[in-house]
Amino acid sequence: MPPRSKENHFVLLLTVGLAGWLVPGGGHFILKERARAIIIFAAIVLTFAAGLYIGSIGVVNPVTGKLAYTAQIMNSPAVAIIGHFTKQGEYSVFGKPNEIGQIYTSITGLLNLLCIVNAVYLAHLKETEHARA
Repeated sequence: MPPRSKENHFVLLLTVGLAGWLVPGGGHFILKERARAIIIFAAIVLTFAAGLYIGSIGVVNPVTGKLAYTAQIMNSPAVAIIGHFTKQGEYSVFGKPNEIGQIYTSITGLLNLLCIVNAVYLAHLKETEHARA
């Protein structure tokens, strides 16, 4: 089997990264790491859902919570959809539930970013090992 070109390698890495952002664990799923993908998906989605449950969807606020929103957007493009609904300020939440919900949802975004980086790195390793063989 001929080695892949650098363009194909870049396309693979980009596809794995985008899949990991669109669906948490999607990059690992493409790499046939099914068990790891399911664990990542369950951990990130359930923790994000817990943050939304604790603080309501008002914790995803691109207007007043820019720093938290930057971390939250790493979860999935679905966060941008939630942010579109909450940017008018109709879903106000205050106090501890807001803080805890923002922490949960922000942490899941950063965790998903780590998983995306890991999936891209694994794809790179598999390609370089495949090219050597």
